[in-house]
Amino acid sequence: MPATAAPPSSPAADRSDSRTALTGGVVVGAATGLAVVLFVATTRLLPPGSLRGAVEALVVLAAAVVAGFVPGQWSGARTQDGIAGAAAIGLVGTVVFTAIDIVVLRPFKAYPWTWDAIGGGSSWWYLPVWWMLGTFVAWMGGIVTAGQAARGEATLLRGALPTVAATVILAAVARLAGLAVSLPAATGGAFTLVLTALALAALARKA
Repeated sequence: MPATAAPPSSPAADRSDSRTALTGGVVVGAATGLAVVLFVATTRLLPPGSLRGAVEALVVLAAAVVAGFVPGQWSGARTQDGIAGAAAIGLVGTVVFTAIDIVVLRPFKAYPWTWDAIGGGSSWWYLPVWWMLGTFVAWMGGIVTAGQAARGEATLLRGALPTVAATVILAAVARLAGLAVSLPAATGGAFTLVLTALALAALARKA
């Protein structure tokens, strides 16, 4: 695992306690809920076209950065403890979003009927998927953050910028290649792939 860049006793490094997981998860979950509200508003207020697709992709990318990198920053990921703390924050964040989804978004019919139709009429099909995905990207982001800390200062901007740049390029290539997927979906998929690749590269450097 990534080497320790700061002493484990440092208050800025490797926090995996329940309080950190809960408070960080609330922030991540609330930010995710806000991103969904913005996405739905964009879908309903802007006419179909390139502008709406670009704005939706921007919202997805911003939410992905929060879900992927804020947990590692919050837990001060430096070693396996901080990386585990980041994954825990990601998981709690998905649970918090689930509550927001059930209490706020579903009653206001934020999603089109086709969203439920994918799961045979059930609104629960995507929640386990989100629990797994949210935990996974936080875990990968924690690894990237720890790997960056081993080489220097691990800031949110320095950690996210390479991932964002590569995501934009990959999503653009996918669209230009004629991949039958919307720009927001391509952006989310590209972010996950790029983040995973960077996390594996960070682990390989420390192997």
